[in-house]
Amino acid sequence: MEILKQMEPIEMIGNSRRTVKIIELHDMDLKKFVLSSCCLSFIIRGSAYPTNLVKTRLQVQSHNAYYTGTWDAFKKIFRYEGIRGFYKGFFVSIFGIIGEQSYILTYETTRRACGNLNNTMRSFIAGGSASLVSQTIRVPLDVVTQRLMLLGQTADGSVSIQKVGIKDMLKIIHEVRSKHGLGGFYRGYLAAIMTTVPHSALFWPFYHYYCAILNSTFHVLPPVIVIQAFCGPMAGCSAAILTNPMDIVRTRLQVSGDRSISRAFSQLLHEEGIKGLSKGLTARVLSTIPNSFVIMVGYETIKKISLRES
Repeated sequence: MEILKQMEPIEMIGNSRRTVKIIELHDMDLKKFVLSSCCLSFIIRGSAYPTNLVKTRLQVQSHNAYYTGTWDAFKKIFRYEGIRGFYKGFFVSIFGIIGEQSYILTYETTRRACGNLNNTMRSFIAGGSASLVSQTIRVPLDVVTQRLMLLGQTADGSVSIQKVGIKDMLKIIHEVRSKHGLGGFYRGYLAAIMTTVPHSALFWPFYHYYCAILNSTFHVLPPVIVIQAFCGPMAGCSAAILTNPMDIVRTRLQVSGDRSISRAFSQLLHEEGIKGLSKGLTARVLSTIPNSFVIMVGYETIKKISLRES
């Protein structure tokens, strides 16, 4: 909350030389906005999926059994599985676009509902609320997708060359349901929202804060989109670093089917020590940088395109 207090004075992105209005939901054509954001979601998922797959495999393995690090994982996956290996389970994750649309609409709607608060608190509350709603839709998809990412992986962490298709997806769905019931699709749900809700709640205040700082720093002001392009990754990395330990626990819970957050956290510390809390952080940051760049440049562009004609 100290971070939020420091950001509280910032109501708009701007300074005395330039004020950049934050485009709100009521300023846009909703139909055009939703259609454009669906296209953006597909592009983002395709660009970020390989690094998410690497991150998942690194976080699940114990004692660096097969992959010694992020770059080693990239090399081995490419060598033994080819380009396809980086997209195992991608066809299932596409359905996550539904969750992403619920995120966007919840975020914008909540910002409007909190109109009496300052911009930092509006962003914080809206970001957290949007993540909570979208995760309720996305967690079951993540459970299936992450298991598809690990298909063919042996006890030592190596992965055999294996094509992944609809039959594999249906088999995983059947296995999860038969072993754990419908609740099995929400394994790690609490851990998921404990990761993504704080991440999302922190991302937006960080984003607006960095935008305001950069906008008041330059003597010659660059285009607004350039500032937004820098601030998206900066905000994403800041939030990712703070929430990485819980992201590791979330991934392990979803893959293993265990219920206990404390047990998963204790096991991680016992096996890996404090260093284990940074497992997959490089891959996560590498995923966050292009992801946040595309999201914010694309998102802000889409909002401008979707403005109602006055």
